[in-house]
Amino acid sequence: MNVEKIKHDDKMLFAAIKKEFDDNGFIIDEEKILHLIGRMNETEKAKELSELLTMAAISRIRKDEKNTIALAWLNKAVELDAANKKAANFLSQHDWQNYRHLLKDLVFPSIRETDNRTAKRKVAEQYINLCRKFLDEVEEEQDKLAANKKSAVETQNSQAISKYSEITEQLKQVVLKTSELLKAAEEYEESISGVFHTAIYYETVKKDIEKLNELIAGWNQLFMEEEQRNEQKESSLEVLGQMIGLETVKKRVEDYYRFLKYQHSRKKLGFTIQDELSLNMIFTGNPGTGKTTLARLLAHIYHELGVLPSEEVVEVDRSQLIGGFMGQTEENVRSIVKQALGGVLFIDEAYSLKREGQSGNDYGQAAIDTLVSLMTGDEFGGKFAVILAGYPEEMRQFLESNHGLRSRFPSSNFMHLPNYSKEELLVIGEKIASDNDYVITKGGKKELLHRLEREEVDESFGNARAVKNIVLDAIFKKGAKPANNKHILTYTLLEEEDFSNKEKSDMEDPAKELEQLIGLNGVKAEIKKIIAFVKMQQLRREKGQRILPIQLHAVFTGNPGTGKTTVAKLYAQFLKDCGILKRGHLIVTSRADFVAGYVGQSAIKTKKKIREALGGVLFIDEAYSLLSGSNQDFGKEVVDTLVMEMTNHNENLVVVLAGYPKETEQLLASNPGLQSRFKKYIPFDDYNAKELIEIMKLYAAKFDYLLSDEAISYLLEALATIPTQGNGRFATNIIDESVQMQALRIMEEEMDKEKEHSIITEADLQKALRGYSKNQNLGQSNS
Repeated sequence: MNVEKIKHDDKMLFAAIKKEFDDNGFIIDEEKILHLIGRMNETEKAKELSELLTMAAISRIRKDEKNTIALAWLNKAVELDAANKKAANFLSQHDWQNYRHLLKDLVFPSIRETDNRTAKRKVAEQYINLCRKFLDEVEEEQDKLAANKKSAVETQNSQAISKYSEITEQLKQVVLKTSELLKAAEEYEESISGVFHTAIYYETVKKDIEKLNELIAGWNQLFMEEEQRNEQKESSLEVLGQMIGLETVKKRVEDYYRFLKYQHSRKKLGFTIQDELSLNMIFTGNPGTGKTTLARLLAHIYHELGVLPSEEVVEVDRSQLIGGFMGQTEENVRSIVKQALGGVLFIDEAYSLKREGQSGNDYGQAAIDTLVSLMTGDEFGGKFAVILAGYPEEMRQFLESNHGLRSRFPSSNFMHLPNYSKEELLVIGEKIASDNDYVITKGGKKELLHRLEREEVDESFGNARAVKNIVLDAIFKKGAKPANNKHILTYTLLEEEDFSNKEKSDMEDPAKELEQLIGLNGVKAEIKKIIAFVKMQQLRREKGQRILPIQLHAVFTGNPGTGKTTVAKLYAQFLKDCGILKRGHLIVTSRADFVAGYVGQSAIKTKKKIREALGGVLFIDEAYSLLSGSNQDFGKEVVDTLVMEMTNHNENLVVVLAGYPKETEQLLASNPGLQSRFKKYIPFDDYNAKELIEIMKLYAAKFDYLLSDEAISYLLEALATIPTQGNGRFATNIIDESVQMQALRIMEEEMDKEKEHSIITEADLQKALRGYSKNQNLGQSNS
């Protein structure tokens, strides 16, 4: 873009921003002014930059009075242009808080009349030095105070005027008393050196110090009162209301709070409560949904209303409860419960106490039984609350298998914390940035959302925790960048590039990669058709039109080496680029990745592998091998689990089955649920002779080798007469073998190595093919 045009556009934007600020007193779109600030050179445009920073800061202050970022911008504005009265005036309204530590060095050592002369003289000298140092420095601070008070008067800020007046008067008294102490200390020192009686001067010094300490305490109180007002303790319900999202949970906790308050009032009036409401709770939800925060909040509520004497929450997990030998678990649980008495015991991932298929050496059940006993026994029963937390499904199964524990938690005390919406996660991200004195730009928010979408593929997604990690990572990237003369916004803005976490892909353009594949014309046409369909359905969705269900699971049939895995990788990348898949990675698997040796373990292995593939494509090679035909085989368990997980993760998973046509068809026929999920069948034909030669040429060129014309002619004849197996794999294997034959030939014949070292000849290929045929015949005879 033309430099003059940029200057003209910036000038017009500056004028528009200034007019908006003058008309409204603030700027609505902060991004607009920050964009212009970022383009301003501090040296060339100091005055304009100072004015822009002032407008941006004042706009922020009017939205949020306590804003560190705004104060930093105002300080920079004054630094750039000392004549910027508006910035100086606004700074003065908040600057009084910086005087809190002005008297911190006025700390006087103790003095005793019974000390010897040397000790007395040393203390007297310390008093004199402290007083002189303070009086030398305080004059400049008094001038600043006067200037700030004047600015406050000019802006008619009554609160700032009052505060500066108090500080000025208090400081005046401190200065006066410090001067009196200096005089008394000098006289006391002189009396120690002379023949005078020191007791009179000692008493004067002592009284002056006592009075000065009173004034210093009064000075500190000026600032403490303001801090106490700012940090006034909020009620638990107010804290709950400030939490982002969780509307259903908030309503439930508010109702619970009011009920407990009601019961508390009835007790005060003398009414009997025969059956107390259980304080024990079950919180279910995915990571980062606020379970621990809510547990702490409930502990505060219990304490506020006098239900429990303490607001302490003892947070534990399996590792702190389960012992390594008989009897240790019971001791651990009892010890933890003792710590939690009067408060709340919070057990995260409680279901991990009782693991599926645990051995006899696992003491999880002992922990559960001991906990139930202590919750109901006379010694500790009713003296503490228990909150169990974890994933919804796992928690349900855990409670169903432990009826004694389940009965201690009324159904009304079950609370589910849902995942945050994208909008809520963005608000959380902005708050985390703000707490660290950063602002996220529009581009930064867009990239933050993109990162969140990519990470949110299953129930392990960390919600608020994930947002925090991403924002802190962006802050680290911002600070780690090498830069000279950093712009003021470098210290306060998080931009798109700070959040970007783009992974380098092996493929620059999947469409181009697909076209470059040898042969496979039918496959290419089918993939293009699927992608065109996906894109069209997305366009229709954006326009609010009805869309057909998108069926993306596919069956790739064909012999080995026909390019099924390569095309699956491209397919995954296509679907990522279309926005269907969040990660676009390919997980290549076979029977060994799913089937285990005993009941239940195959399902676990299958679920684990599927979770690896979420957000991408799960490619099952030789899928038909999942079913061996034996009744003792656990392949059926794999297929049943696969069908269930494909339903559970319908939007986050694409499955591709690969193998021979007939055998794959038999696999699908074995399970109607599996068959119904695969609508797309893509056959991969064997390569013909010309296509195999093209693959060989490309593969050789990849390593800077070239097939001679005679070699190519020979291949055309030879491939028409000999049977080949392996397709693309056959082609690469032949070239690998030919390269070795070529190396042996050149070394033995002592030819011109520079001239011949890149050429593969007909002779090289003949020997390679003979070796291939020999191996094939040997394999057939062994079989």
